[in-house]
Amino acid sequence: MQDYDPSSAASSGIFIAIFMACIIPMLIIGVISVIGLWKVFEKAGKPGWASIIPIYSTIVLLEIIGKPIWWIFLLAIPCTGIVFIPWAINLLSKSFGQGVGFTLGIMFLSFIFLPLLGFGNFQYLGPAGAGFVGGGKPFDPSTNYQDPFSNTPPPPQV
Repeated sequence: MQDYDPSSAASSGIFIAIFMACIIPMLIIGVISVIGLWKVFEKAGKPGWASIIPIYSTIVLLEIIGKPIWWIFLLAIPCTGIVFIPWAINLLSKSFGQGVGFTLGIMFLSFIFLPLLGFGNFQYLGPAGAGFVGGGKPFDPSTNYQDPFSNTPPPPQV
């Protein structure tokens, strides 16, 4: 017959209490992030429910930032994910007219910045901000680079 050791029961109880004290805040942070991403998807004209489906949410995010679907494989490769995940987050920030500071906020405090992006008054400007500045067109080599305010192409050179 085994002896009952009360200290082992107490240590198990302490372990469970510490475990629950860590898990519950992590679940709350996860739910807040998913709710924020849901609203971000809706602002971008995509279904909000896509934010709760793991791989499909990444595909929808790639559509929002204007990158091809095969990027999902780049995000899955361990060493390339270190480069492509921050890049994708930066493009998400630019798609809503935000800069590098907002990108860092999403990377490190996503449970604050994703709901801020989703519920705030930020407007979706198109994939990667459609040129980022004022929602204009990206650089076009046929336009006159010396006069950025005119949209007329330069005269042909003979």
